[in-house]
Amino acid sequence: MLAKRIIPCLDIKDGIVVKGKGFENLRQVGDPVKLAEKYCKEGADELVLLDISASAENRQAMPEVVRKVARQIFIPFTVGGGVKNSENINELLRAGADKVAINTAAVQNPGLISEAAGIFGSQCIVIAIDAKKEGDLWKVFVKGGKIPTQIDALEWAKNAERLGAGEILLTSIDNDGKGRGYDIELTKQVSESVKIPVIASGGAGTLKGIADVLIDGKADAALAASIFHYGKYSIADVKKYLQKKGVMVRI
Repeated sequence: MLAKRIIPCLDIKDGIVVKGKGFENLRQVGDPVKLAEKYCKEGADELVLLDISASAENRQAMPEVVRKVARQIFIPFTVGGGVKNSENINELLRAGADKVAINTAAVQNPGLISEAAGIFGSQCIVIAIDAKKEGDLWKVFVKGGKIPTQIDALEWAKNAERLGAGEILLTSIDNDGKGRGYDIELTKQVSESVKIPVIASGGAGTLKGIADVLIDGKADAALAASIFHYGKYSIADVKKYLQKKGVMVRI
């Protein structure tokens, strides 16, 4: 059994780490390079850096920030935001990212997944799915969670895997930033429908909530932001708790 991963997320807008609720009401948190270095030293398994306004503003994610982060940390990190094509992916990988997350461009052009996986390898390609519940289904949202589509999140995850994605970054817009726990049912359904790893995102607030999404939600990794940014828990706190619950983690 592979160890479960704990992944701090740095949502970045205008070069500053921010955090909000449901992708709105953003508050500034700090410098992305300093926070990345801090979480690396504290035992994070990976990091995710998301330029949350890049897609809505029709621009690429921040290669200059990626280069600075890559010089300071030694753990894998994923970068997303405004990625439109293979050239963008190549630039971010060359800047030092280990993986690149794609959302809007993959929805608009699913062939990009196959193309990118063929060039860079599936292990480099993460499909970010921002999902919001509508009735009995979860629908995919694009442009930083601002624009709804009629695409079913579960079906899109399965299609992304078929096209060559190596990992799914699954965010519940309903739960994001609210600290009430992850969307366990959404995460479980996606995790059971694909063979590639699923990173659960949106809602981390308690140690139990993180354990629940890894155990009951069957996620391979838990992504969190506020609980780390504001010092509610350390990465060590999370891993020690998970160990006591019988969850395999890297200490």
